[in-house]
Amino acid sequence: MLELVIDNTNSTAALTNEGWRARGRCRDLVGTLTPLFFSENFYEIARAKAICAACPVVSECFDAAKARHEPWGVWGGELFENGRVCRDKRPRGRPPRSGHPQLVIEEVPLPPDLARA
Repeated sequence: MLELVIDNTNSTAALTNEGWRARGRCRDLVGTLTPLFFSENFYEIARAKAICAACPVVSECFDAAKARHEPWGVWGGELFENGRVCRDKRPRGRPPRSGHPQLVIEEVPLPPDLARA
């Protein structure tokens, strides 16, 4: 479906196949947010997903990315890698095999000259 999208900032009009894109929170008309949605950094991916969380067209964006087999990036609040949704993205590094070590903190006695009688 063709939809007329009017850009009030530049006083231009354009026909697009996906008029929902103009209503997305990620659309800032200058592309400053684009690197955030295509980053490999764990925290930037989380920021991009947070922007999508309050977006009014999140479902349309996700459906369109899935239909296009989008190779990578955050689309519709989900991370795509190799054309598939990647549910969990972890920061670099491997978790320990035996779990996290237990920290044992023992109380350190006060020196005798500081102890009150």
